[in-house]
Amino acid sequence: MTALPTSVDQVREGLGSVGYLPGESTALVSYLATRLGKPVLVEGPAGVGKTELAKALARYLGRTLVRLQCYEGLDEAKALYEWNYRKQLLRIQAEASDTGWEKVQDDIFGEEFLLERPLMAAIASPEPVVLLIDEIDKTDQEFEAMLLEVLSDFQISIPELGRIEARTHPIVLLTSNNTRELTEALKRRCLYLWLDYPSAEHELEIVRLHTPDLPEKVAHKLVDVVGMVRELDLKKPPSIAESIDWARALILLGADDIDAQTFRDTMSVIVKHRTDLDIVAERVGVKLTGGVGTQAA
Repeated sequence: MTALPTSVDQVREGLGSVGYLPGESTALVSYLATRLGKPVLVEGPAGVGKTELAKALARYLGRTLVRLQCYEGLDEAKALYEWNYRKQLLRIQAEASDTGWEKVQDDIFGEEFLLERPLMAAIASPEPVVLLIDEIDKTDQEFEAMLLEVLSDFQISIPELGRIEARTHPIVLLTSNNTRELTEALKRRCLYLWLDYPSAEHELEIVRLHTPDLPEKVAHKLVDVVGMVRELDLKKPPSIAESIDWARALILLGADDIDAQTFRDTMSVIVKHRTDLDIVAERVGVKLTGGVGTQAA
């Protein structure tokens, strides 16, 4: 396990060494999170690298990543813990018939009957972890309220067992696609990071890092085209990961340029909705026919 970083530059270099090129604010907030021990709320559109940041921090710091994927209707039983009812029932049945209920009750509400879910797993881990609470905006305010104890004191209260405090201090990242406003109580407990699509220069660096075999001319054109596509009114603009996927596809196809035909053949790698395909083919495909030299209007 890697020691905690001592500078922002060290974080920037460390994340870069595991394949994540952070911007200035990302490196700064990541450094502060490791030193201050505060959770980080990372907001931004889908596909800009929010989840990947947590994965990269785990790789860089040599920690296990514990991930809680949020969804509508997520409750405490799936996020914190639940009792292993089948195992409890077997224990009850195995007890002598004349055993008193109080003795049985004390027996079946022990830690061996507890099923750890992601939040409790992160709290109870003997080694420090990176805890990713992904897409927190898909849950409701009641779930946010439950999180406050975890994020404030890094502890969980279990009625049958009492309070379980963190053995180590996890680095916590919460991601949000900003589909709803999160509560002020949650935001107060977090550092804040807004991630947007990278600049063309930054995305070119990312593409080069992950696909060093891509010809320089193709890499520049790919970034230009992705920028054009993102400027259109689409249901789903291309993510950074999809830019990298497209670059890898072009390498496999042996492309030495992105002309109109190559674009039509491969644009489904970066465009994933039927109506978006029509818009992109009409707006960007026409520009490629005449050569890419200007950005889309």
